Amino acid sequence: MFSPREPLLARGWPGRIDGDVVVQLAAQTLQAFFTGGGMAREHAEYPLADVIFRAPVLRPPSVRIYERGDFRFANPAAILNPGAEIPVAGAVPNERDAAIIGANGEIAGFTRLVEWTAPELKGEKSRDFALVLGPVVTTIDEGYPQGLTPWVWEDWDHIVYLTSANTRLYPGDIIAS
Repeated sequence: MFSPREPLLARGWPGRIDGDVVVQLAAQTLQAFFTGGGMAREHAEYPLADVIFRAPVLRPPSVRIYERGDFRFANPAAILNPGAEIPVAGAVPNERDAAIIGANGEIAGFTRLVEWTAPELKGEKSRDFALVLGPVVTTIDEGYPQGLTPWVWEDWDHIVYLTSANTRLYPGDIIAS
């Protein structure tokens, strides 16, 4: 998701990076793009230097964080754009790789998730206020984006299997590990 610097849009548009430009895609959100099978008409092009990146999924249906053989839920209302001011002073970042679920419960792409914790708060409330997502999504066929850990597919298959047991994953769901 991106928006031009001028005029700055509150939500932004889905886009595809092509060299030094961002191509606007004809979808309302990245979830809609993935629901449509990852295909959309292309619109205007914007120079990369003239855009601001947004969180790839602004309102995910759910956010699950997998660690130590199990997962826990995180607050999907706490998603912030890359570069956003963190609302709690002294918060500590914890960077993770994250998968975005596509139309049929499969992994549609990968991005970064930074979960912020507030040491002065107790329990899960210490993690309830800020999740920075993005700025870009790399689809499986594009390979590993710079700065992300090369994924072991069998591990991600296992994580998706665990998180989808006895439930349904929706387009835009986030699974971080």
